[in-house]
Amino acid sequence: MYSITKNLTFCYGHRLMNHPGKCKNLHGHSARVAITLEADSLNTQGMVCDFSDINQFAGKWLDDTLDHNMLLHKDDPILPMLQQAGERVMVVDKHPTAEFLAKLIFEHVKTGGFPVTNVSVWETDSANASYSTP
Repeated sequence: MYSITKNLTFCYGHRLMNHPGKCKNLHGHSARVAITLEADSLNTQGMVCDFSDINQFAGKWLDDTLDHNMLLHKDDPILPMLQQAGERVMVVDKHPTAEFLAKLIFEHVKTGGFPVTNVSVWETDSANASYSTP
């Protein structure tokens, strides 16, 4: 089995409602994403996938969808005020945790036909969450 991993970055803001600690407050992260692809054999170029193909597909989506965006749960009471002020906000049905982001990115990469097996999202240098195929 061959595997490759492409690292990408984006910045985002969020908060976790009802969190007992600091994460209940609006805050931001400079996130790093590791997208891992696997294949039993290599393509005609001797690759699992060209890194630039992952970058073009996933990197563009990250820039357009998540980068410099505020991710908030649909029930967050601050949501209407931010929307009324014209702020960029992505409304989500689940709490916008690193685990949520890992699965969201995984599912997007999968739609591009990439043989993705794992996506990890680092909120900080020492903390990450992953989503992978069962």
